[in-house]
Amino acid sequence: MSDIYTCLIDTPLGKMRAARNEDAITGLWFEGQKYYPNKDKWIETKEHYLFKSLNIWIDKYFDGAKEICDLPLFLAGTPFQKKVWEILRQIEYGQSVTYGEIAKELSLGLSKMSAQAVGGAVGHNPISILIPCHRVLGSNGMLIGYAGGVDKKRFLLELEGVNFNY
Repeated sequence: MSDIYTCLIDTPLGKMRAARNEDAITGLWFEGQKYYPNKDKWIETKEHYLFKSLNIWIDKYFDGAKEICDLPLFLAGTPFQKKVWEILRQIEYGQSVTYGEIAKELSLGLSKMSAQAVGGAVGHNPISILIPCHRVLGSNGMLIGYAGGVDKKRFLLELEGVNFNY
């Protein structure tokens, strides 16, 4: 296993841990969230343009800016997870989709795809907020599931003006 460069970022929802390789952001998690990565070989450093740029973008995001983050991202996951995460990247600020809608898009009408399988991939998204898994809702727009905690998901959706059901 190679070294992982990380830093902590302060947000209104608490600290987030960012990770990078030499060329891209590889992770962004709320401290202690579900599926939080193994801390072996983490090297703490804020002194890198990716972390500095990410910190600026996060501050703007929490101030209500609707800018798309154009930082390079590197996603490590299964082919299925990567397909789901690519769909998540297409969900615009202030918009939402359901797990079922993503499943339907992935199946392309060929076979029935499980919304639960999609939920598993969404939950393992390694780059929170930048890959907006918080914009995925249950059927009928229900607020369910978020590795960082449903309270954080609610905050992020309200920040973006997304309508959802409790």
